[in-house]
Amino acid sequence: QVQLVESGGRLVQAGDSLRLSCVASGRTFSSYAVGWFRQAPGKEREFVAGISRFSGAFKTYADNVKGRFAISRDNAGNTVDLQMNSLKPEDTAIYTCAGDQGEIPVLGAGRYDVWGQGTQVTVSS
Repeated sequence: QVQLVESGGRLVQAGDSLRLSCVASGRTFSSYAVGWFRQAPGKEREFVAGISRFSGAFKTYADNVKGRFAISRDNAGNTVDLQMNSLKPEDTAIYTCAGDQGEIPVLGAGRYDVWGQGTQVTVSS
């Protein structure tokens, strides 16, 4: 069973950059498509970015982060990172990574069967 642990969240100022990491235990992590989700206080969880399994050739982003965020994976290190640039106060949320044994990441959270605990990102204005 794959387990996921996120790290990298902290308090930053608007315009700063931050890199989140999702580290997996288990040798089969490369076979998982991975998505990053976020949830702000009082709001529903939303899809942020996703990467396909194995080579990670397919990547997809929510419109409100496209051009600012970049997702990548290192299968040797069992990690999927989310590079976040030009952060805005509205990016403040708990960020969580999730794994899905399908080929490509999907926007719907219901498809993902492995979830991390989340890491808090706070962007001050």
